[in-house]
Amino acid sequence: MGRVYVAGSINMDVVATADRHPKVGETVAGQQVLYFPGGKGANQAVAASRLGARTTLIGRLGKDSFGAELKAFLGGQGIDLGYLQETAQAHTGTAIITVAAADNTIVVIPGSNALVSADDVSVVPLVKGDVAVSQFEIPLPTIAAFFRRARAAEATTLLNPAPAQKFGRELLELVDILVLNETELGFLAGTELSDSDEAVRIIDVARQLQAHADQTICVTLGKRGVLALAGQEEFPVPGRVVKAVDTTGAGDCFVGALAAQLADEVPLRTALAFANAAASISVQRMGAGPSMPTAAEVAAVL
Repeated sequence: MGRVYVAGSINMDVVATADRHPKVGETVAGQQVLYFPGGKGANQAVAASRLGARTTLIGRLGKDSFGAELKAFLGGQGIDLGYLQETAQAHTGTAIITVAAADNTIVVIPGSNALVSADDVSVVPLVKGDVAVSQFEIPLPTIAAFFRRARAAEATTLLNPAPAQKFGRELLELVDILVLNETELGFLAGTELSDSDEAVRIIDVARQLQAHADQTICVTLGKRGVLALAGQEEFPVPGRVVKAVDTTGAGDCFVGALAAQLADEVPLRTALAFANAAASISVQRMGAGPSMPTAAEVAAVL
């Protein structure tokens, strides 16, 4: 089994719950405030580790109380933190999240995540069979350096381009597997997409984004499941209908679960079905990192 290496963000999620989201300029009464370990990189690493993959997280924390709490939590999940650095130059990344009616709005303050550098990822001992995972909460040049290092080692590269931002063709060409939702796909392709669009249209847009003939693009569609374009082959993965409590981190759970399966050399179709089931479990719990399921929990619903 290969190892999962995640280069990414680590945040403390400060979650406020309310009956509904406030409109612009409006104040609403909340119900409670909660603190959860989060950040897309940390979430994906926790998901992979809980699902049985040997997992290493590369990132940065501030030398503050949030940083200390997050380091203790991540270490408790069995994640290798040998490439995690602490810095006094910036505070630990923080996300301010409002949850109402199972939907969320998020404001992310990068803090120390913005300092994750190409040097940080250049020393990672990737080998063939490993999976290198990243997302857009650390600098793009760092991700490019990480993926070039992975390519040189013949490891698989998996990118989750969220939060969505425009990026160059050079980085896209370094990606073996791209995982994104329909909104992010539309943004990157310069077209409008929604979760009600027909599968044929979504796949057509994904094909336009494909950087090379054997690139895989996985489009997550929530309860509708997943659409996959694997090279020239396209196929759907059916969704699972559950009662969602908090969707924060569902996409990260999917990415981490998929990486864990690929590191275990599981075929793509099977890996996507597993990842979809894992994400469906995570949305039934509050919080991002703490909501990630175990392999036994996923196996029980498949």
